[in-house]
Amino acid sequence: GNWLLGWSVILLAHRVHGCPEKCLCYTASKTADCKNRGFTEIPAHLPPEIQILQLQNNRIWRINQNAFTATPLLKILDLSNNSLSSVAPGAFQKLRYLQVLNLTRNLIHYIENRTFSFLPHLKELDLSSNSIIRLPETFGNSTGNITLLSVKHNKLQKMERILLESLPNLKVVLFKDNPWQCNCNIFGLKLWLESFLYRGGISDGIICSAPGIRKGKDLLRVPYELFGACPLRTGPVQLASSPQQGPEQRSWPKQGPHGEPGDGGRGGGCEPRPRARPVSLRHAIATVVITGVVCGVVCLMMLAAAVYGCAYAAITAKYHREHSGPGRQHGTPEEKEPFERSL
Repeated sequence: GNWLLGWSVILLAHRVHGCPEKCLCYTASKTADCKNRGFTEIPAHLPPEIQILQLQNNRIWRINQNAFTATPLLKILDLSNNSLSSVAPGAFQKLRYLQVLNLTRNLIHYIENRTFSFLPHLKELDLSSNSIIRLPETFGNSTGNITLLSVKHNKLQKMERILLESLPNLKVVLFKDNPWQCNCNIFGLKLWLESFLYRGGISDGIICSAPGIRKGKDLLRVPYELFGACPLRTGPVQLASSPQQGPEQRSWPKQGPHGEPGDGGRGGGCEPRPRARPVSLRHAIATVVITGVVCGVVCLMMLAAAVYGCAYAAITAKYHREHSGPGRQHGTPEEKEPFERSL
């Protein structure tokens, strides 16, 4: 009887403490272990002081807006291997101390703008092994402290450069196993990745899936010349000759001469012209020829000026010699004629 009473007291204390029936809660480590319990949504009645919540290997398919209101101190949230198909913006906004968010191995198709707003301490965001086809231009307010971002094993064809530039503290970015389209839409990402690696960042690189001639190639090894026919913006389609071009567009390195206004509008996929190198070669040859002609003309003009100077000096000397000779007071029109004719 005493034994049963003791267990009842322990269980009652356990329940009063607020741990859900199917979970194990550890006071010392401030952890709630709710993994592999068949949950379909975030369990209620979690201890408010927990900092680690393990929810992996369940069947959670949605996150309510107020799901984490009762657990504001969470630092690590593991939702891997669940059934989430989308994440509502603001679902995590109460977790202002969250540092690690693991959403791997779900069914997420896209991430909305500002999905991860108000997570100022978030350092690691793992979105790998989903079905994400689109990422937003921003993850949200106060996400600038993210140091690790993984989007590997998804269905991404492109990624906005502006999104990556909004994460200035990134140290590691993982891109592997996505069907990256190495056309105009990825040029900004190429520029960002080169700069990121130059600053000491770590990445597993971007391997092209299309177009066919670039399949399997590392994006960093695709020459700039092949992007020469792209419009000068990686965002919405805009004529390359538009006067509203920002400094970012003007500073793109090594734009080939065939990236002139009017070339960018060809083809819905914005593909570079396949014979980019020969065109560059022809332009180079034409430039050399024109330069040679101009130099030749300048040389001829200099030669003519030299001849003119010599003739002028000779005629002037002859004039003065004859003018100062005995019995001659002044030159005749015939003596001046060669000089005037030369003028």
